[in-house]
Amino acid sequence: MTDTPIDPKSGIQSLLNVMARLRNPDGGCPWDLEQTFETITPYTIEEAYEVADAVERGDMKDFKEELGDLLLQVVFQSQIANEQGIFDFDAVARAEADKLVSRHPHVFGDQSAKDSAAVMDIWNAQKDKEKKDKTTHLLDAITRGLPALMRAQKIHRKVAKVGFDWPRVDDVFAKLDEEVAELREAAVQGDAKHIEEELGDILFVSCVLAEHLGVDAETALRSANNKFIRRFNGVEDLLKANSQELGKASLEDMDAHWNTVKKDEKSAA
Repeated sequence: MTDTPIDPKSGIQSLLNVMARLRNPDGGCPWDLEQTFETITPYTIEEAYEVADAVERGDMKDFKEELGDLLLQVVFQSQIANEQGIFDFDAVARAEADKLVSRHPHVFGDQSAKDSAAVMDIWNAQKDKEKKDKTTHLLDAITRGLPALMRAQKIHRKVAKVGFDWPRVDDVFAKLDEEVAELREAAVQGDAKHIEEELGDILFVSCVLAEHLGVDAETALRSANNKFIRRFNGVEDLLKANSQELGKASLEDMDAHWNTVKKDEKSAA
């Protein structure tokens, strides 16, 4: 096969053509031909995180590239589905367009929304209506494959709507204190399974607290990870500047450098 799959008039058609070529048993790519829905899914999740990372770094060139990589995952899965006679990329795109119209009756219908909060109420009402016949329980519609923090917040959001929630943020703080005490007790007992359970309770209540405070838990933890990495990089730099070697420096020295980095960050801010 020597014909070019590039369409000079359409970027998306070029991508579809390239993917079809890669999956063609006659002259396609051996690796691409081996892939299935299951083997590609981890890459799809990874690419979504790389999009988020590019946004956080403010790197628009990388952002464009990562969006393309994420789009490739949709095209790849759609190509596999098309080969199996399930659906194709056009069906995916059309279904999404139909969903957007259905969930925006304030734009495409006769409903009205004065602000974004009203829009979210309409969106969720439409979404619940669409999924009502597909689920048995309230929480069945929450995707199992979501990151744990994100899933926890979605679980809380769902049950809070039906009144299963602490009325005040102080109540959540009190519950968090209770769970910390229970984890301390489990740690003293040394029961690994109990420790895991109590730590999980702390993380879940922390996500509920994030909801009450209007914070996205996943974003908050990513920010905390990035802050730790940034500060530890600073510790490494100070160790090198003082002719100290990472792994041989004392905890006291590293802690002192950490405090220096932290103080410098706050002064700069």
